[in-house]
Amino acid sequence: MLKINIPENANRIIHTLQGAGFEAYIVGGCVRDAVLGRTPEDWDITTSARPEEVKALFRRTIDTGIAHGTVTVMFGKEGYEVTTYRVDGRYEDHRRPSSVTFTASLMEDMKRRDFTINAMAYNDEEGLVDHFDGLGDLKRRRIQCVGKPKERFDEDALRILRAIRFSAQLGFSIDEGTRQAIREQAGFLKDISAERIHIELTKLLLSGHPEEIRTACELGVTKVVLPEFDKMMETEQNNRHHMYTVGEHSIRVVQEVPPTEALRWAALLHDVGKPDTKFSDDAGDHFYRHNQVGEKMAGGILRRLKFDNATIDRVKRLVLWHDYGMGGQVTLKSFRRSLSKMGADLFPDYVCLKRADILAQSSYMRQEKLESLEVLKGYYKKIQEEKQCLSLKELAVTGRDLIEQGMKPGRDIGEMLSYLLECVLEEPEQNQKEILLQLAGEKLAQKQ
Repeated sequence: MLKINIPENANRIIHTLQGAGFEAYIVGGCVRDAVLGRTPEDWDITTSARPEEVKALFRRTIDTGIAHGTVTVMFGKEGYEVTTYRVDGRYEDHRRPSSVTFTASLMEDMKRRDFTINAMAYNDEEGLVDHFDGLGDLKRRRIQCVGKPKERFDEDALRILRAIRFSAQLGFSIDEGTRQAIREQAGFLKDISAERIHIELTKLLLSGHPEEIRTACELGVTKVVLPEFDKMMETEQNNRHHMYTVGEHSIRVVQEVPPTEALRWAALLHDVGKPDTKFSDDAGDHFYRHNQVGEKMAGGILRRLKFDNATIDRVKRLVLWHDYGMGGQVTLKSFRRSLSKMGADLFPDYVCLKRADILAQSSYMRQEKLESLEVLKGYYKKIQEEKQCLSLKELAVTGRDLIEQGMKPGRDIGEMLSYLLECVLEEPEQNQKEILLQLAGEKLAQKQ
């Protein structure tokens, strides 16, 4: 019999509920992951006990979703969600049921779940409870809805994205009936909040198979949640540097960068401006200023999907700078100025993105491009080792120092600091307080 090692406190909850005459099991994703040999993130418990009955059995509980039957049982700082078996009422908005009815039947509770691999329960006494052959689908490496796919997606349209996300995370295929339902009902995603779509898309991109974004496009999902990507997939790049459409190229870039949120989104959107900037002549296709256009578009997309400002800023900067340094000879001096504008904090991610971008292009001049990138990395290393000044906060003088030298507070202080930074970017060795105060005095004398 299959044996799952349940955490001590989760088992304690199950045994307490059973001792009081109720049924109780771990359920859903934790069962799936344990069977697959993965470490579950959460250990959720389902029970025949009503919420008030659960609360009466444990000293510390939190009403995290009591209207839907969920109580969190606390042991110190560790919490376990315990949810009463339930049957959902009619779904009217493809998001949530109009009502919830508690039931004493585990089978009825399992029927409402999304996919067979998430509709398994387990406890040590009975072993695995698997009414919908979730174990078989795990062995077949298949994502399949519980019951009729159209009904499951009509209940909660986010399940459409979740199917593709699970496929990406687990490396599973999607059952044909489930695929067809996705294709027919993708439009329901318009009723899902941007925050929930953002979470699912990010999990997909951070997975081991981010190329499943292609499946989302093929099934009509991105047409609803990320229409800009569909335009990228349709945009050819007929020039020596490329061999794929903008979208296919971008998918390959995503696969090549480390799985961090900003990098994966920047990789997906780095060429989002190309469809709107495409220009063709006898020499082929050109995409002048696509990085500037793409920066604005990426910002708009991420704001629409309710990303935080820090991530939006980082992705926008990566999109803006992703093509830097490949169009000619870059000197240490010019690189230092560019790095000051880019932000030194961005450079390691820029390197990852640029390398991936090069590898996802055609082989034309690939080695030369990679060598140019190595030159920039060498410049960066030298600047870091010598602690060269790149920003106002690294200047050896402050606004207070200038005021103490007789300058009046106000806009002139900021202009003077910017001038001194320009001097230091030109000659790093000038970043000394005495030298900078002398330069400031000379600049003031010129104005008088």
